Amino acid sequence: MYRQSRKQSFKRQKFNRYNGRSFRGTRRIKSFNPIDLINSPQISEKQEEYLISHSFSDFQISEELKRNIFEKGYKIPTPIQDQAIEPILEGRDLVGIANTGTGKTAAFLIPLINKVLKDSNQKVLILTPTRELATQIKNEFLMFSKSLRVYSCLCIGGENIKRQIRELSRNPQFIIATPGRIQDLIRSRVVNLSNFSSVVLDEADRMVDIGFIKDIKYIVSLLASNRQSLFFSATISNDVKQILQSFVRNPVTVSVKIKDTIDNISQKVVNFHDMNKKVDTLHDLLIQEDFSKVLIFGRTKHSVQRLSEELVMRGFKSGAIHGNKNQSQRRKVLEKFKRSEVQILVATDVASRGLDIPNVSHVINYDLPESYEAYIHRIGRTGRADKKGVALTFVN
Repeated sequence: MYRQSRKQSFKRQKFNRYNGRSFRGTRRIKSFNPIDLINSPQISEKQEEYLISHSFSDFQISEELKRNIFEKGYKIPTPIQDQAIEPILEGRDLVGIANTGTGKTAAFLIPLINKVLKDSNQKVLILTPTRELATQIKNEFLMFSKSLRVYSCLCIGGENIKRQIRELSRNPQFIIATPGRIQDLIRSRVVNLSNFSSVVLDEADRMVDIGFIKDIKYIVSLLASNRQSLFFSATISNDVKQILQSFVRNPVTVSVKIKDTIDNISQKVVNFHDMNKKVDTLHDLLIQEDFSKVLIFGRTKHSVQRLSEELVMRGFKSGAIHGNKNQSQRRKVLEKFKRSEVQILVATDVASRGLDIPNVSHVINYDLPESYEAYIHRIGRTGRADKKGVALTFVN
């Protein structure tokens, strides 16, 4: 059934450091059963096909910014960009509801960069739940702002805070930050948010999920009262609505969320009956040729690291991302995975949101996600840019 390989031969030696162990990350979660989702029909929130009404040439933005957009290969906006850029250019507050991978980063960066080009005294704060997403936004910012004399500072944990303080002393117009690090800088009196007249809260539902709701309310309270606020989320729960009440005023609401999962992701369950052989079941999948670039999700930092080490011992090219690794280590592993220098990335949910990793063939939920929303975001790492993808979920 499977092609013979050194990896398969290694498996036959019955080397399994998980034998006889039980991990917290593999416990069954009664509140979410992926079988119910996979077997149930998806109900679209919006049935009609969306027709794009703009090209990037139509937007009232600087010619230099348009040049950078075209150099990036953008010609036709995505639906979220088509609907959001114009009201943001008009100075409106905006609530954007969209699936991951819909191009919302450009939807807010393009008009905000144009706003700063018109008035260099403008200040923009962008808040994200994870370091990886903040770094990705910074990279997109650099492409759109090339040669425009608009500057940013990335303020995230795991990086040298003294270097960030030096960069902030140069008075950049954009700060792209995670909540924990921006609060460190506020407490050190390095950052004064009272003169920030534009703010973006990206992946708001995720920030609520991981306990940032009080931090967000505190940070928002320090911003200029007369500001433009942009709020992006895949879901609007009651907790997210609490933030919205103090965050935006008379907003334009843009929703391009067609449905939670997309048709080009094939969702399947992998049944296993013996915890001691769970990693062997995973091994038998990974040796198949079509498993070319695989993102595996676990629930805890320790179990993710152990699983990655086990896969390396079995002959796979694997790396791990989790909260116990410093930012430099996380960045290096992620870049290797993006360049396909490693075949397998094992990660906690730190990698489930916002990251644009090309050509992921499979997402594997080795440990069950904690919620329906976490499941949707995990599997959204595959099947991107109109390509086919497969999502597999291990169920005992």
